[in-house]
Amino acid sequence: MIDATSKKIVTDSLWDNNIVFSQMIGLCPLLAVTGTATNGLGMGLATTVVMLICSALISYGRLFIPQEIRIPIFVVLIAMIVTAVDLIMNAWMHDLHKVLGLFIPLIVTNCAILGRAEAYASRNPVFHATLDGLMMGVGFTVALVLLGAAREILADGHLFSSASLLLGPGFSWLETTVIHGDYRGFLLMALPPGGFLVMGFLLAGKKAVDKKLLALKQARLPQVNEQLPVEV
Repeated sequence: MIDATSKKIVTDSLWDNNIVFSQMIGLCPLLAVTGTATNGLGMGLATTVVMLICSALISYGRLFIPQEIRIPIFVVLIAMIVTAVDLIMNAWMHDLHKVLGLFIPLIVTNCAILGRAEAYASRNPVFHATLDGLMMGVGFTVALVLLGAAREILADGHLFSSASLLLGPGFSWLETTVIHGDYRGFLLMALPPGGFLVMGFLLAGKKAVDKKLLALKQARLPQVNEQLPVEV
């Protein structure tokens, strides 16, 4: 049975405290690799694996790591995991590695990973720290895929181009043409300024949803108070 702490970790990671949409960190890889949804998914999965392993190891070793040198140890540990992920991608997903290979080592400098290691994994038990690393990575992946999908559709009318490079030939059905006909594409969306524009619209959309949810919650409060028994 999932406890309250685990539920809060899931909701915080996916929505309330999402790395991109709420904390606004890790934006360099977000804007650099989201030219397509496939690139965003590949980078997101690689980051999730690093966050998952890093959070589990740091939480397990938190009682043995000296506080005075914990940050250098965290950085070295993250660099080792990223190097392993980079080599595995180069060996097993070489075509995708040729596209993302330049950015995989930059996962080391993703402040979101070091931030979660210091703020949560080093202060909580292994189960909750591992769940936090996994779900924070999933929330980051969702943000990358949303941004990549929007940019890819607007840039050339396709979605999940070359998905078979990442997931195998069996997932070639994901490669979809969204806008048919003589669509010439919106070149700005394929360039870095397009990433900033789409990011701005996504943030505005989340703010609007949060405002709507808050209004619904406040509208229900008087009804709940009226149903409470009155003590005489």
